[in-house]
Amino acid sequence: MANTRKIIHVDADSFYASVEMREDPSLRNRPLAVGGSAEGRGVIATCNYEARAFGVHSAMSSRVALRRCPQLVIVKPRFELYRQVSRQFHDVFRRYTDRIEPLSLDEAYLDVSDCTDCQGSATRIAEAIRRQIREELQLTVSAGVAPNKFLAKVGSDWDKPDGCFTIAPQDVADFVRDLPVSRINGVGAVTASRLAKLGARTCGELQQVPLTLLLRHFGKYGSRLAQLAQGIDNREVKTSRIRKSISVENTYREDIDSPQAMDAALAALLDELETRFHRIEEQYRPSKRLVKVRFNDFSRTTVEELIPENGDHWLNTGAYHALLRQAWERGRKPVRLLGAGLRLAPRRADDHEQLALFGEDAD
Repeated sequence: MANTRKIIHVDADSFYASVEMREDPSLRNRPLAVGGSAEGRGVIATCNYEARAFGVHSAMSSRVALRRCPQLVIVKPRFELYRQVSRQFHDVFRRYTDRIEPLSLDEAYLDVSDCTDCQGSATRIAEAIRRQIREELQLTVSAGVAPNKFLAKVGSDWDKPDGCFTIAPQDVADFVRDLPVSRINGVGAVTASRLAKLGARTCGELQQVPLTLLLRHFGKYGSRLAQLAQGIDNREVKTSRIRKSISVENTYREDIDSPQAMDAALAALLDELETRFHRIEEQYRPSKRLVKVRFNDFSRTTVEELIPENGDHWLNTGAYHALLRQAWERGRKPVRLLGAGLRLAPRRADDHEQLALFGEDAD
């Protein structure tokens, strides 16, 4: 156990909505959603827990959300503000470790295996991070502490909101035995139903399903499911490496089956993609745009296109939405996962000179 990793997954509680409530205290304790107008076929990006109690959720039509909760307040998203707060989160993280892997504006993995603060206790580090964010930013985050990324992410969702849950190495086997398979990231209602037909409603039951059967039903993902069922996840927290691509994706609690909902979901992904790319744009240049779609029958497809070197900006939203349409036409079924990304190439010396030139202040 000497080399066991200490991983923390930090996840902000209803991030966009919490920031809006902080900025306008009159919104507190009221059902609140961040998203588009109901009059303009808007879609909910996120909502607070008061709104969730009425059945409101992300990717839902704003019109439907208002039918479920007539007193719902819907505010327009302010992504620059959310990006600023995200940077402040990372300022707190860096007090303890440089080994940070951002997943989106509101969540990240931290590897604190070598951190000596808080007597080297990952749980105490997580609690210190949560306390400092609460005191300095007036926001709450939940944290999961575990020996790997899979269990840390499960832990951060275990005691939400404003909670911290630790899964110690010696407790992994007992913990996963009764863990519902729906807690595995990427296992939605459809996959959970297919696993139930194989007699696997918990990870303990999934451990008993032969690997050959999992491979037959889920392809390569079957092997991954077999490992996660035992609490095994050897992925490292990735901070810096030679990248070939960068992407963001989201698996939705309920399948998306309308063009408006897909467009809204893609718009949110592109905003996160822009934030992530800005962190590495001095080292890499985008060569291709890509959109990934996984349908509710678990089939998936990816559509890519070259970005002309002297052509339009990589963040051409119309081009991304056109790629999404192409991808959806290949299956024409409800969507459980969407992703958007870029293929990357290392920047040349003259690329850096161009960046510096266009980064100078104009008169």
